[in-house]
Amino acid sequence: MEFREFNKISRLYRDIVITEKLDGTNACVAIGENGEFFTQSRNRMITPEDDNYGFSRWAHDNKDELIEKLGPGHHYGEWWGNGIQRRYGLTEKRWSLFNVGRWADDRPSCCHVVPVLYSGVFEDGKINHAIQQLIGKGSIAAPGFMKPEGIVIYHTHSRQLFKVTLDGDGHKGNNT
Repeated sequence: MEFREFNKISRLYRDIVITEKLDGTNACVAIGENGEFFTQSRNRMITPEDDNYGFSRWAHDNKDELIEKLGPGHHYGEWWGNGIQRRYGLTEKRWSLFNVGRWADDRPSCCHVVPVLYSGVFEDGKINHAIQQLIGKGSIAAPGFMKPEGIVIYHTHSRQLFKVTLDGDGHKGNNT
């Protein structure tokens, strides 16, 4: 037998960030230290020739700005809008970055950021409020679209993501 460490248990009442969960397809731009440029979906590499809803083609068309503004690393987001999942009543596709702390103010002009609904200490009421806000007012990312998908909760202490969907979790206003 070998020693296996028991993972540290994160404290629940720490900071969280609640964002709108967009219903599109996961997409990533990866930029190497030497300017290498790759695109991927949630589970595979993609290229303009073997694409995922046109994301790789769009990313390559915006490659110079993405490399300059995003810099090295893996940059994850949601590719959403016209022709993808809920479509949100849009005539175009958009890429919204997930890392709201990093990209809220200074991002490439071709990119969006997922909307923040709450940022602060974990409270059940804040989660319920964010859900009710989407149910009552519709999407924040696409104003006027009244069937948003749900929320994503990022728990900063555990570095974990959790999602609540408005239709898949049986949520229509129930407690979380």
